[in-house]
Amino acid sequence: MTVSDTTIQPDYEALSSAPVCSDPFEHVLVPHFIRQADLHCLFASLPHIPSGGSFPPGSLSLSPLVQSLVREMEGPRLRQMIGDKLGLDLSDAPCMLTMRGRTREKDGRIHTDSLAKRVTILLYLNPSDDTWTRQEGCLRLLRGPHDIEDYAREVPPVDGTLLIFPNGPTTWHGHRQFVGQRYTIQLNYMTRDAMARSELRRHRLSALAKTMALPGLGSKG
Repeated sequence: MTVSDTTIQPDYEALSSAPVCSDPFEHVLVPHFIRQADLHCLFASLPHIPSGGSFPPGSLSLSPLVQSLVREMEGPRLRQMIGDKLGLDLSDAPCMLTMRGRTREKDGRIHTDSLAKRVTILLYLNPSDDTWTRQEGCLRLLRGPHDIEDYAREVPPVDGTLLIFPNGPTTWHGHRQFVGQRYTIQLNYMTRDAMARSELRRHRLSALAKTMALPGLGSKG
């Protein structure tokens, strides 16, 4: 099943068959989780995001097609498949989804994600072009916290590529400096402790603040 004007079906079969890799830490990479035939319509439907930072979907004016994708990302099928793939029980894990449309000079520095996040899922929604062949803005899975060139795998943020990894103290990642358009959907399955509750509260407040501050955000077409 592929895209219509209002619905999209990711390639769950590709996720099911993707291996779990261990270098430099456990991760799953799924090229074309969004099928190639669907990408043009999806790219054209992405919301216009003129500034950097993460935006909860409630703060953006989303096309029906992107709304459909958000529902798939937050839905039970993806949750179950990721849990099975990683050997985790995610059945009661709160989820937090945000979108980015631009990368700033300060973004991409080497980091690990908050310990409130059990699993990080990144869906990259940029067309393949010469921008990414220069390796700027391509996510690197790193062997340590000190050198962006000491990486085991590099992931161009293009063409519906899905990256999944369970968070931990050594899941170092980042990218070389890039300033410009770079669309990403980030989904996290959270812990259920106080740290996660605090982060989820900030997420909801961020959605409210950005909805009020950026009423002109809309779709590109």
